[in-house]
Amino acid sequence: MGSLTFLIVISLTLGIGAWLFFVWSVKSGQYDDVEGPKHRMLDDDDLSNTSASAPPADVSPGGATENRSSKPPADHTPET
Repeated sequence: MGSLTFLIVISLTLGIGAWLFFVWSVKSGQYDDVEGPKHRMLDDDDLSNTSASAPPADVSPGGATENRSSKPPADHTPET
């Protein structure tokens, strides 16, 4: 009879713990907006993060930043 009582106490403890965790998650707002994330991923927010004055820059595998402008560097002299 002692092991049956022990199992009942353990199962009640786990059940109450799970219920308290669920109540905490509801009160902290975990289930407030279940539809928002799937719609938020479709929003185009890339345009708001870029600056209009600076051209985009790429990072080469060596870590150096490469400018994507079509103009050659000022010290470049074309070969003839």
